[in-house]
Amino acid sequence: MDIRVAMYIATIASLYVNIALCIYGVISKPNLIKKFIALTILQDSINVFLILGGYRLWRPGLLLQPPVLLNWSPTDEDLKQFLMRSVDPLPQALVLTAIVIGLAVNTFLAIMIIHLYRHFSTIDVDEIGSMKKVMIVEESA
Repeated sequence: MDIRVAMYIATIASLYVNIALCIYGVISKPNLIKKFIALTILQDSINVFLILGGYRLWRPGLLLQPPVLLNWSPTDEDLKQFLMRSVDPLPQALVLTAIVIGLAVNTFLAIMIIHLYRHFSTIDVDEIGSMKKVMIVEESA
């Protein structure tokens, strides 16, 4: 097996492990800051995974040239060479959009965590849930 293929497989496997650990952190940790950190790492891991989806393994025999068309009317051979060297731009565009949306979501979550801490004086989900139950019982009585 070629070393590049082995490194590509190792990268994909480590991303799967990273995604699994982040999902575990989001589900199992009661601390909102730890959930926030795990969610942020999860977003970044998924973005890297999507970028790798558009990556092409370098094959021996390809010219070391960037995927740029140099003439205004390319021939069929020029287009074949271009397609062999170029990557799919769709995952890159989707990841760029996901980064912007992720920034907005992370900002919103950080503000919500700050407001929850100011209101309940804790960032533990279990304690917040028990305090909400006490508040509901007090309001209904």
